[in-house]
Amino acid sequence: MLENSSSQSALNGLAEAGKILQEFLSQEDLGTKFELAVEILVNAFEKELPVLSCGNGGSTCDAMHFAEEFTGRYRKNRRPLPALSISDPSHLTCVANDFGYEDVFSRQVDAFGKEGGALLAISTSGNSKNILKAIQAAQVKKVKVIGLSGPTGGEMLNGCDVCFQVPTKKTERIQEVHIKIIHNLIEAVERHLFPELY
Repeated sequence: MLENSSSQSALNGLAEAGKILQEFLSQEDLGTKFELAVEILVNAFEKELPVLSCGNGGSTCDAMHFAEEFTGRYRKNRRPLPALSISDPSHLTCVANDFGYEDVFSRQVDAFGKEGGALLAISTSGNSKNILKAIQAAQVKKVKVIGLSGPTGGEMLNGCDVCFQVPTKKTERIQEVHIKIIHNLIEAVERHLFPELY
């Protein structure tokens, strides 16, 4: 049997997560950000343009989850949408070895990005160099950028068309809000493109 202190720590963590989510929800421009991000994604999908996603570590998992919800399904069956996470191990290791880890995302943005398409760039610090290079590549290709970041947005803030900033410096709490943003973006896109599902 675990000590009471262990269970209390877990409860405290959940309470903290709830508080941070409430602080995030209180941001005055949050609705406008969601409207813009959904518009970017809907416009790309309506034109059959690729929507790419990338992140490091746990954010890689979030980027993959974002893409598979579009190519698979979120709630009910419907046609797949052209989303792709930049997470192929052979690509990542090839580019990291031949060019450098800073280029692992930008190379695929340059390869697959299309004007009017979109990139979901995830960095809890907002300063990951490979994410910043991916955003720069997106700008060159005229790909719209949706950012998920921490409290300041870091260096990526100015490169994004819209950036969601989570008001905490704790990486795990930032990531917890990021997945909520991702799920709600997906649902909003589905409601627009496939209203019959709802």
